[in-house]
Amino acid sequence: MNSFKTRIYEADSPFFEGELESLIIPTSDGEYGIQARHRNLVIAIVPGIIRYRIAGEKEFRLASVSEGMIRIEDGDVLVLVNTAERPEEIDAERARARAEEAKEIMLQKRSLQEYYQAEATLRRAMVRLKASKDSSIN
Repeated sequence: MNSFKTRIYEADSPFFEGELESLIIPTSDGEYGIQARHRNLVIAIVPGIIRYRIAGEKEFRLASVSEGMIRIEDGDVLVLVNTAERPEEIDAERARARAEEAKEIMLQKRSLQEYYQAEATLRRAMVRLKASKDSSIN
């Protein structure tokens, strides 16, 4: 299968650099797949799980990501996200605690801004928990 050069960067460090055969990213319209010779594109990434298959490997790897963007230009893929975590890096207990805190804030019906912040925190915690459980997706 054909591969393409990919760089995935967190806000403060590189997450992955190398050749991929496939990349699936979360967008506001659902999951979006990328393979070799994809057309040029810039699209926003929403918090979720990215799946990627390194050239020559059979199974997908995954990571929990926050918001960001992807640029595909002449076969070169650049992914920029605020955070990216491999399943083994996720502290599931901490994520559960953050989810519970966010639910409590949402139930307290404070300001609209606090509600939306809590909702985003809850969404991120749920994504992290899903990534930590689904670490063997094929």
